[in-house]
Amino acid sequence: MTDEALLLPDDEHNRRLAANVHPADHRNPDPAPCYNLVVIGAGTAGLVTAAGAAGLGAKVALVERHLMGGDCLNVGCVPSKAVIRSSRALAGIHRAASFGVKDGEPTADFAAVMERMRRVRANISPNDSAQRFASLGVDVFLGRGRFTGAETVDVEGATLHFAKAVIATGARAAAPPIEGLAEAGYLTNETVFSLTALPRRLAVIGAGPIGCELAQALRRLGAEVTAFDILPQILGREDKEAAAIVERVLRREGVRLELGSEIRRVERSPEGKRLCFRVAGHEDEITVDEILIGAGRAPNVEDLGLEAVGVEFDRKRGVIVDDRLRTTNPRIFAVGDVCVDAKFTHVADFTARIVIQNALFFGRKRFSALTIPWCTYTDPEVAHVGLYEHDAAAKGIAVDTFVRPLGEVDRAVIDGEDEGFVKVHVRKGTDRIVGATVVASHAGDLISEITLAVNAGVGLGRLASVIHPYPTQAEAIRQLGDVYNRTRLTPLVKRLFATWLRWTR
Repeated sequence: MTDEALLLPDDEHNRRLAANVHPADHRNPDPAPCYNLVVIGAGTAGLVTAAGAAGLGAKVALVERHLMGGDCLNVGCVPSKAVIRSSRALAGIHRAASFGVKDGEPTADFAAVMERMRRVRANISPNDSAQRFASLGVDVFLGRGRFTGAETVDVEGATLHFAKAVIATGARAAAPPIEGLAEAGYLTNETVFSLTALPRRLAVIGAGPIGCELAQALRRLGAEVTAFDILPQILGREDKEAAAIVERVLRREGVRLELGSEIRRVERSPEGKRLCFRVAGHEDEITVDEILIGAGRAPNVEDLGLEAVGVEFDRKRGVIVDDRLRTTNPRIFAVGDVCVDAKFTHVADFTARIVIQNALFFGRKRFSALTIPWCTYTDPEVAHVGLYEHDAAAKGIAVDTFVRPLGEVDRAVIDGEDEGFVKVHVRKGTDRIVGATVVASHAGDLISEITLAVNAGVGLGRLASVIHPYPTQAEAIRQLGDVYNRTRLTPLVKRLFATWLRWTR
């Protein structure tokens, strides 16, 4: 994927973005005699590594061949959430009548939605700019970085010597091996945000987080959307009850879901792109204008010279690292999407923090010690931290599960956002939280309180004593603490209380 392909259309916002994250007038600095760290890749993981190390006094070189900011800024979190926000605004207007507000027939101006996305992205881009990182004392090199020796990296003919190096090259969208798909053409998260006109008919291959988020958003903005997945449920890794709620909402909003399906081939026809698939034991087909791939990621491990420096890697799993994020070459570490399964921006951030300590200061920080939450930004959102119930069973951990439906939470009812729940798993016989799932309009915000409790060893019972403003949807968490505490009121304890109260009357 070239920079030019990522920055279509050519407008003032994309030109401003390019001026920050890959400026045409940038000149690579003369290399220092030796760097404490050479970081290859300037996505979230690489940026946090470079900025953190430089802030501690290290001499750092940061190498990026495409756009600084990586997927998150350019083709991931930032543009997708901007489009999702526009789609939520439109959905809110459509629901206005249920709140006693008269509404007309609002429609989306897709070109304006995408123009706003590009403007927002450009406004955020100075945070990840070459100029900013140079001002932090980082030597920024734009070009392809490749290991050429035990302690050297080549960038456009310049040799960078390092004491330690960090691979932060991230991952890219991966297309499934479907006959005719490449010939028919398709969109990924790397190209969909270059659209200026909404496809009238859209097929989404993959009903995981990316597929569901964009299927719902583009449906709300006016496209006819059909989403396919080989699994029998959407969001295949999520809690089944959580996925069922989102599935119900998607179907209600008009997204056609073909679950448990297998796409056999894709053909071009005068009417568009024809997908031939098998579902429920019979053959079917659908013709669309565009196909969007939302089914998997592939690590960027090619053309880095990893073999020359003894760094083991796998084209599916990425760079192989130990729990301290060291590669098979002890002088080289890896961070972010190129080496971990949890391909999230916030995980990339925290892997970088681990590597700064471990690479520069002989630290012993471990990736397995992280408590990692995540969120899928459908409406409602689905957020999770810790173990699912089936994970706990697989590990031999007996759990008690407590659920608070949002239909029993006053603020959720007031807001008309009562489809969802807060579900917490505790180790059986204790209030120690081992996992939680939240389905709510802003589940990604709510999950952080539970993540903090897990990190700090705060039990579910103690959360009952945390005063929450009324009315808020976060009260559901405090109410679950009350539910847990009521389980401690055994018949024996209740009889003892009753005896005491009779005696003190």
